[in-house]
Amino acid sequence: MTAGILAAAAALDLAVGDPDHAWHPVRRMGALIRWTEARARRDGRRLKLRGTGLVLLVLATVYACGLLALRAAAWADTDMGFEGWANFTVQALMVWSCLGIRSMTLHAQDVLAALRQGDLAGARLAVARIVGRDCAGLDEPGVCRACLESVAESLGDGVMGPLFFAGLGGGPLALVYRAANTLDSMLGHDDEEYRELGWASAKADDLLSWIPARKAALFAILAAAGMGLDFRSAWRVARKDARAQASPNSGWPEGAFAGALGVRLGGPLSYRGERVDKAFLGEARRPLDVAVCEQALKLFLAASLVAVLVDEALAWYGLH
Repeated sequence: MTAGILAAAAALDLAVGDPDHAWHPVRRMGALIRWTEARARRDGRRLKLRGTGLVLLVLATVYACGLLALRAAAWADTDMGFEGWANFTVQALMVWSCLGIRSMTLHAQDVLAALRQGDLAGARLAVARIVGRDCAGLDEPGVCRACLESVAESLGDGVMGPLFFAGLGGGPLALVYRAANTLDSMLGHDDEEYRELGWASAKADDLLSWIPARKAALFAILAAAGMGLDFRSAWRVARKDARAQASPNSGWPEGAFAGALGVRLGGPLSYRGERVDKAFLGEARRPLDVAVCEQALKLFLAASLVAVLVDEALAWYGLH
């Protein structure tokens, strides 16, 4: 992956975000997952095994489509005289479709705009678009907590992961990572409906997100130091409290944000009507309010920018 491709993908994401189009790769991934889920559930038997096959089928299909797109680009470069520009464009578009810097920023800003206007119902609706928990009964601190946790986790899923896998294997591998995220968000629920079928989806996302989540914590700490936030507490909370979380990954960026901002995240919440008690992260030195969420969004953007610049430098020197 060249520095120019990464720069083009990041620029497209910051300028355009995720177009809400039926042919967006993630929308197509979602349609493929729903199609395979319906067939895996046909007789209701051996759901864990069928869920594992579903994951392998979806990831292999996504990777094959990415390779076919690159094969077509190579043909255009050699036979039509595009001289490498077809490959450049296709790779940049693939990585762009996996990044989520602008989309997360806009979603978070929608939540904050509603809270500033005193529209708690509107804030609940806005935050429900970016989290899986039940949002109908959230108070303002609950909305702020949900928004902040989503922003922190998105630093791993929507920034570090796509950049890391693009560096390893170009656009096709970045698409595979995004497909694993989509599988987890759609099927990886720990409830009666999805516990068996979605087991492999959750495990695949845990495995692929292991390094990106820890990179997200590292870059959040670096960005916090540059912003004058409590980067020492960010490191301490991420290292100490992340291990207490049920998820092997989400606690790392969430812990870094909690420590840097001086807030307490985690705790009880509701998924699909069932209470879930998450371990706490950090200490409540400040209240969960709009001001904290605004600072969290700035931290997310600063960490994303640092990550892009570092990956650009690595790619420039052939180390990415």
